[in-house]
Amino acid sequence: MYLLRAIQKGADGVYVVGCLEGACHYNAGNFRARERVNHANRLLAEVGIEGERVRMYNLSSGEGPTFAAYAKEMTEHILELGPNPLNK
Repeated sequence: MYLLRAIQKGADGVYVVGCLEGACHYNAGNFRARERVNHANRLLAEVGIEGERVRMYNLSSGEGPTFAAYAKEMTEHILELGPNPLNK
């Protein structure tokens, strides 16, 4: 709901960062998050919006440089896609 709401309210993209698979303090929380991201991708594609505007990354809490690299990667990806079509 929050992922789609962000797009609906005008965000050009949204990314979720979860624990490494198999190493989540919340047991299967990262797997549920991945399922939700995939579901959001499908719903967006069904309504004609690029599903890849929503992505998920996995990393551990000690990977600050990797987090920064993922943020940069997502920003560059969204710039390639262009503005959210709902903002036109």
